[in-house]
Amino acid sequence: MKKILILGAGRSASTLIEYLLKVASISDYEVTVADTSLDLAQQKTKNHPKSRAIALDTNDETKTREEIQRADLVVSMLPAFLHPAIAKQCVKFKKNMVTASYVSPEMKALDEEAKKAGIILMNESGLDPGIDHASAMKIIDHIKAQCGKLTSFKSYTGGLIAPESDDNPWGYKFTWAPKNVILAGQGTAKYLENGKFAFIPYHKLFTRTEPISIDGYGDFEGYANRDSISYRSVYGIEDVQTLLRGTLRKEGYCEAWNVFVQLGMTDDTYIIPNSEELTNKEFLELFLPLEKEDTETRLLDYLGHEMNNEILYKLEWLGLFGDAKLGVKNATPAMMLQTLLEEKWKLKDGDIDMIVMQHQFEYEMPKKDKTNDGKRHGGDRSVTKHKIESSLVVKGDDAIHTAMAKTVGLPVGIITKLILEGNIKLTGVQIPTVKEIYLLLLEELEGLGVRFVEKER
Repeated sequence: MKKILILGAGRSASTLIEYLLKVASISDYEVTVADTSLDLAQQKTKNHPKSRAIALDTNDETKTREEIQRADLVVSMLPAFLHPAIAKQCVKFKKNMVTASYVSPEMKALDEEAKKAGIILMNESGLDPGIDHASAMKIIDHIKAQCGKLTSFKSYTGGLIAPESDDNPWGYKFTWAPKNVILAGQGTAKYLENGKFAFIPYHKLFTRTEPISIDGYGDFEGYANRDSISYRSVYGIEDVQTLLRGTLRKEGYCEAWNVFVQLGMTDDTYIIPNSEELTNKEFLELFLPLEKEDTETRLLDYLGHEMNNEILYKLEWLGLFGDAKLGVKNATPAMMLQTLLEEKWKLKDGDIDMIVMQHQFEYEMPKKDKTNDGKRHGGDRSVTKHKIESSLVVKGDDAIHTAMAKTVGLPVGIITKLILEGNIKLTGVQIPTVKEIYLLLLEELEGLGVRFVEKER
């Protein structure tokens, strides 16, 4: 019997656990779900005959080591900073490992040791990163196989609210970690445009957006992620002229979010004195010049041309000018903002989320020059230009089987199964950018309803 150890039973692990328990019913597998909350682990396993639910705090090194030793493969759904410590134990005991998180420098440093141990440390196996890699590489490899030259690649992903549950002026609700949403984009965005490096500082990020349209789902806007340039080597497209990876939001969101950025309300680096005593309006006033006008007028005067009636309506809808107390002790500005938004952007009963992803490829193909014998002969070496749009939309089923849980959990589960079945024989630190992984992964995902629609021009 092969044993799978899943560390972490949070929201994004729900679909993963269900998938692997279904696999375990067919194959001779045992699935252990470990969480700091035994009750949560038991809720997720539902007394399945091929499951174990245990309480485990990874700070307990002895018990964690024992569980890793008894497993054949470890799936870590823990916070990303905990992965390297788990990976070191997996290398020591020669156990395969799968995570949905980005490859950290600490993880990358384990590559040679993992190869020597004959195991795979599989990372970036969720949605973004994960499905984005697999689906992009399938098309990139196809273009290369046709002797095409990729000139531009842009990719956008958004965790959003489905249209039928979109009932607020922001067109947004929290469908994943709220703190990550508050801090999104901090730093400098770096990308390539027409062969040149381009940079967007954080205070300008939400003013430099690109319109994105998805057939049947309307208009969105994308803003650049922090580092797109490094993906030249990841995708093997070192000579590409334009390369940008970004985040999707509904149209109109970014210009309103920019107000919080310009005011400094997304700062997470200092504590506000007596934060628990502040009302929403007093919290806002901390960031405005000390003048005698009312709060709304001061805000309009301070931000000037960056404000309009639609933005003002969004802020009023949040209750930002109200007298309710946030009640958060020892809070940073980002923590205060998160508290305010968690109340207004929370999912209601019956709400469903939606994942939207779009890849945009531009490439050149040699123009064919054929004689009557059908063979190509010298002559015209000009090119034809092509564009492919590859779009994915996935909706959640309910509050547990969310689109986010499905698109993170299913690829992690599928890759876990492929490793245990011997269909993935790679070792070392890997991500799903090679055919051995992405072809089988995308094929099964399509059968489970995670399917890209491609348009070529």
